[in-house]
Amino acid sequence: MLKYFLYYLLLINLISLSLCWYDKRAAIRQKWRIKESTLLLSAALGGSVGFYAGMKAFRHKTKHLKFTVLVPLLIVLQSAGLIWFFFFKNA
Repeated sequence: MLKYFLYYLLLINLISLSLCWYDKRAAIRQKWRIKESTLLLSAALGGSVGFYAGMKAFRHKTKHLKFTVLVPLLIVLQSAGLIWFFFFKNA
């Protein structure tokens, strides 16, 4: 079960990183963009680290307060949830 959960986290973070890259590319080319709600949803579903890496690597959404506050907050909350689950749940 743990193995599948780790695969899920890897996959959702890769998806979030890819969405960030694609949206930045579309912004440069003035093409169809991904909705902000979709980007935030991918981060909320466990891809916050991947999305944050994309924000920094591609300099994307770094001036939007919604992203500069919510994505790091999601990282903290998701990390706290993982710590609780793995270290304190069965204690």
